[in-house]
Amino acid sequence: MRTIYKICPASVWREAERHGVFRGSADDLRDGFIHFSTASQVEGTARKHFGGQTGLFLIAIDAGGLGDALRWEVSRGGELFPHLYGELDLGHVTAVLDMRARSDGTHDIPELAP
Repeated sequence: MRTIYKICPASVWREAERHGVFRGSADDLRDGFIHFSTASQVEGTARKHFGGQTGLFLIAIDAGGLGDALRWEVSRGGELFPHLYGELDLGHVTAVLDMRARSDGTHDIPELAP
């Protein structure tokens, strides 16, 4: 199993849970795909895009069942990032973790599976 991760405002994620599907955050909808990160990319993504934000979840997803809708594309620093072109069926979610904000605006990142 290859795990990928989504940083998401808790309110947006709770709405997805009510509907049984995650269609993406406002940024995802604007860009036309759902942004994910690998375990090694989560901290940089949190720092660049979520600094100082509270009320965030880190969603762990089993990437194995996402099929051709999951594409690995060059992004920040020339790294390959996972992007999902379509909705995320919540059946692929393996964990929903709290991301606690620190006083300096960074976040506590839980230990992650690669």
